[in-house]
Amino acid sequence: MAARRAKQRDQARRRRRRTIVVLLSIVLLLGVVLGGGAYLLDSVFGTDDFDGPGEGDVVVRVLDGDSTTQIGGMLVRRGVVASVEAFTEAAAGNDRIRSIQPGYYQVRSRMSGEAAVERMLDPAARVGQLEIRGGVQLDDTRAPDGTVTPGVLSLISQASCATLDGERRCVSVDDLRTTMATTDPAELGVPAWAVEDINGADPVRRLEGLFVPGVYDVAPGTPAADVLRGLLAVSVARLEATGIVDGADAVGLAPYQVLVLASLVEKEGITADMPKVARVIYNRLDIDQRLELDSTVNYPLDVQALRTTAEARAQVGPYNSYAVSGLPPTPIAAAGRSAIAAALGPEAGPWFFFVRCRTDGTSCFGTTLAEHQENVRQAVANGAF
Repeated sequence: MAARRAKQRDQARRRRRRTIVVLLSIVLLLGVVLGGGAYLLDSVFGTDDFDGPGEGDVVVRVLDGDSTTQIGGMLVRRGVVASVEAFTEAAAGNDRIRSIQPGYYQVRSRMSGEAAVERMLDPAARVGQLEIRGGVQLDDTRAPDGTVTPGVLSLISQASCATLDGERRCVSVDDLRTTMATTDPAELGVPAWAVEDINGADPVRRLEGLFVPGVYDVAPGTPAADVLRGLLAVSVARLEATGIVDGADAVGLAPYQVLVLASLVEKEGITADMPKVARVIYNRLDIDQRLELDSTVNYPLDVQALRTTAEARAQVGPYNSYAVSGLPPTPIAAAGRSAIAAALGPEAGPWFFFVRCRTDGTSCFGTTLAEHQENVRQAVANGAF
């Protein structure tokens, strides 16, 4: 009996050893299979990616707030990269990826993820950037020394340019001007509060002042109407954010008139003087006194100068504020936030005159003609006028 039990115990031990050996063998086999399978899966079903730098120019757009994954998704949809992972894996660990700003980028189709990341980070890839500064008008202006300042239309045309597959593509100034003059303003996105006044203006000046200062993005290769429509959508939103619509009643003007007045303020005074310049204009409007501003005379002449000639002041026209009372029919330039704020909140004061009297652009203000004449003498002595 004892011998039988000993034999049974020995057989049980041998069975356990065989089981352990079998289990270890299975584990090792699974490791080999799974490892090889993973390698096989990675080689067959790994991250989709194109090879090389790509083969044809494509313009893509990054939106405000886009994450790296969202940018990758956009690039997949445009055929730039093969998969989101190809882009995000190439971007992983690259802190510069956070420097990608909203806007348009010129890349190539069928790029590797690594090539796409490097291209998006290349400053030369950015296209369509437009900056409008305060005081710039639609048309180019010429200074007395012959220097030409590009106007809004020229700036838009320049921003619309891109060389795609060796071909230079731009929206021309002439196309922009023709579209502006012949398209229904409402269809371009002109706000309802400005449409009536704009319809009564010279067609080639009807959008003056509606492109407020700031940075914009222009899609290269886009038709003129779409370019203007896109820019106006952004500009009008910025313009209305200044409170110009709600605040116009408080100063006794319509919103469009406030914009016109703000453009005069922009052209005539430095920022610190703008509330006083606005007050001079309001004081003159209140008694129907002609504004007599040189900036309005120079505007239709496309001249950028501090003073005017007697010949220019003698020309008859709606922008000659030496000959016509009231505000001009349109703005004469792009008015910035400070100028609009001054037009909506002019400084209290009795002034009817001002002249730039210091070389830093500061103006001297007067209540009477005698005070003004003395300020002019001081300005001449200072070399400012």
